[in-house]
Amino acid sequence: MSIGADSPTLLQVSKRKDVLSAKACCQDSSGNGAGTEAPVIALVGAPNSGKSTLFNALTGARVTMGNWPGTTVSVSRGVWRTTVEGRTCDCDDCHCAEPSEDRPLEMTLIDLPGAYSLDPVSPDEALTRELLVDGPADERPDVTVVVADAAHLSRSLYIVAQLRERAVKVVVALSMLDVARHHGIDVDTFALATELGCPVVALDPRRRQGIDNLTRVVHEVLGAPDATPRTLAHLPSPELAPLDADLVREDERFGFIENAVAAGTRDSGQARASWSDKVDRWVTAPVIGPLIFMAVMWCVFQVTTVVAAPMQDFLDGLFTGPVSDGVTSLLERAGLADGWVHGLLVDGLVSGVGMLLTFAPLMALMFLLLALLEDSGYMARAAVVTDRMMRALGLPGRAFLPLVVGFGCNVPAISATRILPQERQRILTALLVPFTSCTARLTVYVMLGSVFFGKWAGTVVFAMYVTSILMVVVCGLALRKTLWRTMGAEPLVLDLPPYQLPTARLTAAVTWVRLKGFLQTASGIIVATVCAVWLLQSLPTNTHEKFGEVPVEDSAYGVAAKAVTPVFAPAGFDQWQTTSALVVGFVAKEAVISSWAQTYAVDEPEEGEDAGKLGQRITADFEKSSGGHTLPAVLAFMVFLLGYTPCVATLAAQKREIGLRWTIFGVAMQLAVAWLSAVAVFQVGRLFW
Repeated sequence: MSIGADSPTLLQVSKRKDVLSAKACCQDSSGNGAGTEAPVIALVGAPNSGKSTLFNALTGARVTMGNWPGTTVSVSRGVWRTTVEGRTCDCDDCHCAEPSEDRPLEMTLIDLPGAYSLDPVSPDEALTRELLVDGPADERPDVTVVVADAAHLSRSLYIVAQLRERAVKVVVALSMLDVARHHGIDVDTFALATELGCPVVALDPRRRQGIDNLTRVVHEVLGAPDATPRTLAHLPSPELAPLDADLVREDERFGFIENAVAAGTRDSGQARASWSDKVDRWVTAPVIGPLIFMAVMWCVFQVTTVVAAPMQDFLDGLFTGPVSDGVTSLLERAGLADGWVHGLLVDGLVSGVGMLLTFAPLMALMFLLLALLEDSGYMARAAVVTDRMMRALGLPGRAFLPLVVGFGCNVPAISATRILPQERQRILTALLVPFTSCTARLTVYVMLGSVFFGKWAGTVVFAMYVTSILMVVVCGLALRKTLWRTMGAEPLVLDLPPYQLPTARLTAAVTWVRLKGFLQTASGIIVATVCAVWLLQSLPTNTHEKFGEVPVEDSAYGVAAKAVTPVFAPAGFDQWQTTSALVVGFVAKEAVISSWAQTYAVDEPEEGEDAGKLGQRITADFEKSSGGHTLPAVLAFMVFLLGYTPCVATLAAQKREIGLRWTIFGVAMQLAVAWLSAVAVFQVGRLFW
């Protein structure tokens, strides 16, 4: 997803003698940072400490955040523009600190994966250690800013203690100070800085408070001499065994942290009972918690489908009416109204892309509601609730975190499996992620739900997400009982952030980034797919037809669709117009509806039928293929759409993370599960409908 030259991109870490490099100063740059001479500042800290929120506040950029570990698996980079004058690095003939009217001082800011310490237990934490301390000194960031949770200071300072044992310039950014005060904890930043031996800055990134102080301190540290490692109070004896020496070193670190916390904090004696704890007694309860989670998600889908319907109808009328008529009028003036150009532009691009854009209000509303749940802190509770159910069925605890991400998009979810420490867990989870229902499938659910189920559309969409969870559970159990019998489940370790009122700025930013990413990704796929489908629909399969004038049924597209159609007869949808969309959906689910719109727009309508009514044409085909059992056939189609391979991008991500052999195994498993489930739904459903 391209966000602009000044926005964060995936950090292109370079390898120099097999060592990862985070350094951008005085080296070649991809052009997405602040420049080749700009200093590099690294943000580190535990998940849910406010690190990504601070990254947004400093760069003015937006990254998608969730209240669970593993969300920031990819390293993001952005430009931190400041107005503080003065030298910001020790480069020879450096000009990165010279301000001008049209170019403020710039630094490259990188947001490293969340980590509690420099002792990695997963690939993403190993990356954090590699970039911070294991590489050569001239390849490391110029300053490391550790975001520490003031409400859980001891836990947050462990990584600070480790960094202070090395010649690393460290600045501690204290967040969650309001939560600490609520717990009766007052923090003395000066005393804490004295004990730690590094600057400490109090800030609130959500309200953009303390940003100027952090900017000033970072500039001062950049211009200061190299950092001196702290002196250890108790050095391990050379005669000790390695394990005993490690224990001595750990004791010394904990003593250092204890002294720092004792000097830098004070119990105000005004601790109040947290209403977050009171609410959590209900929302994370073993029985009531899952019911609340199901009710919340049902409300999300119901509100989305009901509120977005009028806006969808308006956009649909706009593209099928004025836009199509306008393009047709322009083509008539150019003398191209009856040629293949009309078919490509009007029946192809306008129809396909227009159908996608009608779902923009729905996706915006869905992303808005999910952003509100995330920013409020509830999604972390949802992860705990669902994790308890998953572990009760034998799935690894931490494996649920990538699965949660999968309900947004399967591609980053598969990348998020890097948070799992064991290779078998990463393979198992990557095989299960495609069964999570991504937002691309949501557009098809909503359209079919609106056409066939009316006011019950929201409930049907909700049922598809429940079915998605059931597929994950059943397939996970099957794989655990057959391929990985000895793999034990691990508990989920998760900091629950306090409940808070969502901020309008952050919620709007997250919603916009997700909507823009969806539209950018989908639009590119749609345009390419529409052109490919149009080309196949224009290619005749015999010599009697001309290019662009062949009936769709006799085109290369129609003939290929008919070849696979008999396979779906037991599932109740063996019309080639229906199954052809599934073939296109293998490329990307966003293209399913556009391919339908394109097929029915160029297909010759039967007598008395309105060719412009996509829903009516789809309904007629489902009625015909199902022998009158329309609703079971529609549900079977939706279940197959849910179960089979999400898109080629997901396959590429799987191949990268788990290899080609397991990726092929996953595709075969997905097709088998999807077909068997669809057949079961139709054959059972036809007994009742």
